[in-house]
Amino acid sequence: MRHLLLLTALLALSACTSIPEQIEGTYPEISPARVEPSVFGSNVRWGGVIVGSTANDSQSCLEVLSHELDKYLRPKQEDSTAGRFIACQPGFLDPMVFSTGREITVTGTIEKVEVRKLEDFDYRYPVLAVDDLVLWQKRKVVMRYRGVGGPYYDPFYNPWYGPSWYGRAGYWGGYWGGWGGYPPFPGYGPVYVEPQELLPGPAIIESQN
Repeated sequence: MRHLLLLTALLALSACTSIPEQIEGTYPEISPARVEPSVFGSNVRWGGVIVGSTANDSQSCLEVLSHELDKYLRPKQEDSTAGRFIACQPGFLDPMVFSTGREITVTGTIEKVEVRKLEDFDYRYPVLAVDDLVLWQKRKVVMRYRGVGGPYYDPFYNPWYGPSWYGRAGYWGGYWGGWGGYPPFPGYGPVYVEPQELLPGPAIIESQN
């Protein structure tokens, strides 16, 4: 049963990395930090982490700290940024769902640059009229097992529990401190485990087309 669960989790991993067709395509390389009036009206694809939101009777706007996109068009986890931008679309985006820290990828048209206070700084925000918006699922970490014929993923991973430094299962063991070996499958000998981050797929796709 344990092997079946691990195999199911591994198969689920392979199905979580598809690209939503709504945001596929080729777009010009325009950075949010370098938007000038000459590029107003251009269609772009940007992504990043939500850092704020506003809403009124006609539309909702998300303030986004931009990040470069990976091969699945999901924002990379990195410290560098190409600046902030504002993504607006008609209707209501619930701030409890589109909350601070969530990752999004959007396509849309650059409408203008809006100056707002960012602490004591007058910050120039490019404003994007959204065509398509993908809210990505939260990232997850599982344990990957090595030494039983290939990698397996543990859907019951608890980062606080693992093999102890004394060779027994216990808290604050090899899971957290690095690789540790112990035999969870009788008869298979030592098994090595390491944390592995999954790349979940889209949670919500909003399209204006």
